[in-house]
Parts: sequence; C-alpha cells; structure tokens
Amino acid sequence: MSPDELVYLGILAASIPVGFLFRYLSPPVKQGAALLLGLIISIATCGIHTLHSFFTVLGTWLIIKISWRNAPALSLGWTFLYLLFFRLVTWFGLPQPTPFANAIQLLLTLKMVSLANEVQSYHLEKKKEVSDFTKSPVVGGLSHEPSLCDIISYSYCYVGIMTGPFFRYQTYADWLQQSSPLSLPGKEPCLQRLKMVPVYGALFMAVNFVFPLSYVRTEEFLEHNYFYRFFYMVAIFFVFRMRFYSAWCGAEAGCISAGLGCYPQGALSKPGGGPTVKYSPDPDTVVEYDFKTIQNIDCYNTDFCVKVRHGMRYWNMTVQWWLHHYIYPNAPFRAYALRAGWTMLISAYWHGLHVGYYLSFLTIPLCIAAESAMEASVRARLGPKGQNIFDWIHWFLKMRAYDYMCMGFVLLKASDTINYWSSIYFIIHIIAVVCIGVGQMMKGGKKRERRERGEGEKQDVVREKAE
Repeated sequence: MSPDELVYLGILAASIPVGFLFRYLSPPVKQGAALLLGLIISIATCGIHTLHSFFTVLGTWLIIKISWRNAPALSLGWTFLYLLFFRLVTWFGLPQPTPFANAIQLLLTLKMVSLANEVQSYHLEKKKEVSDFTKSPVVGGLSHEPSLCDIISYSYCYVGIMTGPFFRYQTYADWLQQSSPLSLPGKEPCLQRLKMVPVYGALFMAVNFVFPLSYVRTEEFLEHNYFYRFFYMVAIFFVFRMRFYSAWCGAEAGCISAGLGCYPQGALSKPGGGPTVKYSPDPDTVVEYDFKTIQNIDCYNTDFCVKVRHGMRYWNMTVQWWLHHYIYPNAPFRAYALRAGWTMLISAYWHGLHVGYYLSFLTIPLCIAAESAMEASVRARLGPKGQNIFDWIHWFLKMRAYDYMCMGFVLLKASDTINYWSSIYFIIHIIAVVCIGVGQMMKGGKKRERRERGEGEKQDVVREKAE
C-alpha cells in the first residue's frame, strides 16, 4: 500500500468508533464537532489546498443568495469550472494539490450542485404553499434555506469527507435532528457491512502483487501471448473492484456508526437521495430501519447482474443517483443513447482530465447500444432455455466489457490505454460493433418478414373476395 492509501485507511478505520461517540451528542454540539473534525482532517491532509474547497463553498453560497431560481445551473457551471482550474493550477504557478484535496473537491462538487437544487425546490414549494394555501407534499424537502454556517458545516462534515458516500443536505440535516440516535440500529448493520472487508482487502493485496498494473506498460508484457494479455485485464479489474469494495464498505460503516442516513424501511430510501415517500409508522408496530440512503456499493449485483447498464446502477450508487437526477434529465438530447453518452462525458470530466477516463466512459454507450440491439433481435426470439443461455453469455461479455474499460480508467494516458487495447485487438469495441450490426440486420429481416406477411394477408383477402 502507498502512504496515501494508508492515510485513507486510517481515516476510514478511525471514523467508525468516532461515529458511535457522535450518537451521544446534542444537535448543536454534533454539528460543531462534525465540522471541527472535518476541518482538522482537511487541513491535516490538504494544508493550504483546503482553500480550494472553501472558495467553492463560498462561491456556491453567493450564487444561491443572488439567484436561487438559477442556482442549479449556475452552481453546476461554477463548480465544474473550478474543477478545471483546480486541475490546471500548476499552469498559474500554484502548487499541485494533494490527492486528498482532489478527493474532497470531487465530493464537494456533488454536494454544492445538490444543495443548489434543494434550495431551488424549497423556494418553489414555498411559493406553491402560498398560492394553494396547503402544505407542500414534497418528500425530503428543506424546512428553511441553509445559512452560510450551515453550508460550511455540511461541506466539511467529517463523515465521508474524502471517501464518500455522497449525501444530500437534507440527509445531513435529518442526521443532526435525530430525536433518539442511541435507539437507532448501529452495531449489527455496521458489522454486517464490515464482515467481508478483510476478505476484499486480502484479495486486493494478493492479486495486485501477482498482477501489478505497471507491468502492462512494459515491452516485456507485449511479448506474452494473446490470452495472457487478455486475461491480465480480468485480473486488473478484479484488483480494482476489491480495492473499492473495501473502501466503500468501510465508508458506509462510518456512516452507519454515526447514524447518518438511517430512515424507516417504509420510507423506501434510495442511495444518495434518501426517502422517496412520506412514511408515518403505526404507533403499535415496531419500526424497522435501513441505511439505503448511504449505500454506495452492491458488491453481489455489481459482479452478477447481467447487463452493462445494470452494472452502473450497483457501482458508486450515490454518485449514480446524482448523475441520474442532475445531469441526465438536463442533457441537450432526447435520444436515450445520446443522453447516456452525455452523462458519461460529464462523469468522465468529474473524475479528471486524463484521456483514459473519456475512452472508458464513452465506450459504455456503445456497449449499451450493443446489448439493446441483441436483446431486441435475438433474445426476444428465444424460448426460456435459450434466453437463459443468452443471459449467461451476456453476463460473461458484460464482465469482459468492464474489464476492458477499467484499463482506460487505471492506465489514464491515451497512449497506454490504446496500446493495451490494441494488444488485444480492440476486441470489445469490435464485438460491440458486430452486435449492433447483427441486431440491425435481424431487425431489418424482421420488418421484411412482417411486410411480406402483411402483403400475403392482403392477397388472401383479395382472393377471397374474388371467389
């Protein structure tokens, strides 16, 4: 492990017992203590680079104060432009930010855009209340516009400050106002989330030792046969998954120990978004709680779901919610494929400026188009047994597609990514294009069959009338 990874691990490990202590604090003390601890972590790991996140927060607060109505679009523009400046600071003679500052900046960007949308929804619902003389039915809406102090406290709350998961301001406010946090579940769900972390961590270190990423960049790697080069991406993506499974399960445990994101199961919470329905429990029944709001990874379904599009749904779930609610609906296109491409482009930009991110993320829409074409033209014509075989093949190709795209994500440079992909003859791109072509041909054949059948039926009608 690198020194930076050890620091991340230390922060994750410390946040779990600290979270249980926060359950004993009253709301004002909890808010102040969470802010103080978050600032200590930020300044200790980022130093002077903490100013980047502070300027981002201050700019978002000014945007909200000046025009809450346009705040969502303006905050998105402001935070994403600041991300560009943040990544190019060395061009202006400023020191390179630390990886910890980058992690904080990424999560803060999500928080500020979400906050602007929440404030706009609050004001719009208040206007409806005034005109309709009824209380707003909005689920999870703000009760007041946050002050600058509230926004800073939310931005630097120690929970998940650099590891995630993302959570809305309303989730943070609900956490502060929990009436009896000690009665909420904590130890059992926390242990449940942590039970596989040692396994993930051990597998990460073992496989990473045998299959180091740096070996892909050597001339010696290219001397191996095709199947070895192909299998290497399978091992690299396995290491990648184990690393993030460990980190995100640990980050979720930190939220669980503090009670953040704990809601009744009847509220039907979504990762990132929180409750989706108003839930009023029966006083005579025992209320069951869950932590779906802060769930960032579904390890089983990430590995074993069938489709590429579903794989995205179970990976980095809170960020996927953010993209689905704030980016996808506002895409400048109507077609699903183009909207998906736009969303993946924004996601790649959020991750960084390395070309490998864009090569990987923009391969996803191609894979989605391929699987859609094959589902419509092939799977739809098969019986139950045939569909089961199709799904197994689909799952295998889905995993290989993610293996393939992961290489761009970890190699980062365009030259390294393309060199690797060319060493396995761009196999996933070729398969995707062939699947789209086959789907289109079979679709055309199906249309021709329907047209010929329709013409045949017309001739039969004419013949019957003549007789």
